[in-house]
Amino acid sequence: MRETYEAVMNENKNPLRRLPKAQRFQIMVFLSAMWTTVFCLAIGSYGFWGELLLGHVALAMGVLITGLTFKQVNKRTGREL
Repeated sequence: MRETYEAVMNENKNPLRRLPKAQRFQIMVFLSAMWTTVFCLAIGSYGFWGELLLGHVALAMGVLITGLTFKQVNKRTGREL
């Protein structure tokens, strides 16, 4: 569990580590704001089916955007996961 956490949250161990610190910070701030929005949508809409569906879609989109961001960084820096 700790390794999975470190692979995503630790900027010195995730795929962003090869970027300059300023760019790394910008991307991590964007991803943190995105994940805050995802969880607010998911928790705020827990009681209703339509909104619950929206929360699940938001969660799936968050995972997709995070994965695509890491993949794009790997591609630009010449490294694969």
